[in-house]
Amino acid sequence: MTSATARRWLGAPRWLLLRRASQFGILALFLAGPVFGLWWVKGNLNFSLTLNTLPLTDPYLMLQSLLAGQAPQRLALVGAALALLLYLLVGGRSFCAWVCPVNLLTDAAHVLRQRLGLKHSARMPSQTRYWMLAMTLLLAAASGDLAWEMVNPVSMAHRGAIFGFGLAWAVLAGVFLFDLLVVQRGWCGHLCPVGAFYSLIGKLALTRVRLPARLACNDCMDCYAVCPEPQVIRPALKAVGGVAPIILAANCSNCGRCIDVCGKNVFAFGIRLNPRPGSPS
Repeated sequence: MTSATARRWLGAPRWLLLRRASQFGILALFLAGPVFGLWWVKGNLNFSLTLNTLPLTDPYLMLQSLLAGQAPQRLALVGAALALLLYLLVGGRSFCAWVCPVNLLTDAAHVLRQRLGLKHSARMPSQTRYWMLAMTLLLAAASGDLAWEMVNPVSMAHRGAIFGFGLAWAVLAGVFLFDLLVVQRGWCGHLCPVGAFYSLIGKLALTRVRLPARLACNDCMDCYAVCPEPQVIRPALKAVGGVAPIILAANCSNCGRCIDVCGKNVFAFGIRLNPRPGSPS
């Protein structure tokens, strides 16, 4: 039994449970209005208004709107500024791990892929997502419309959960099958422009995964096995080029998987300020 398996049996993966609670809780808040008449949160992930007071706007959507030449309302601009501030604090790609409904789908595809023993994965540069991001922004500027949002799986999944899926089923099924049969963690790790956008915000984020006990690492590789972006771990874990014991890579999604599985308690959430060298625990 690996240390990861032992930790799953001896103690529930708390960060996974918290992430699922966050994802389903956010969805429940949006559904409470149309289903139960409790309009605590109105709107969707693109724009929402909480308690008729707090606006939150997807800054990626706002950028597309501005490039399309659309004049957003003041409330939407305030909401985008608040969302940017939030993700500068908690980490840009925290959206992917803690909020995005498509993450539930791609995680399910990954689990099924492992259970079916599917080893083959087509090769695709992870930088492709940044080309996708550039393409969606150019499309908005050229068309004068939010063309990408019509087929954006993230927007479609959330709108579908609230208003009915319709053709969204086909798009989401395509994402699931792509991850299952073509490229391991293909959508989130290689293609999604939403994740690419939030990773750019994440470069400056305050909340980080720290390695307070990195010298205790026994090279079990469990953290690499569960991390959806394993390339972010090695520089901080192995002090590559004298890197401090803190993961500063933009594509770390602060999902907490490495914290859950590490039998040596190498990883922990913290802030990026004043990292100290790791010591055995």
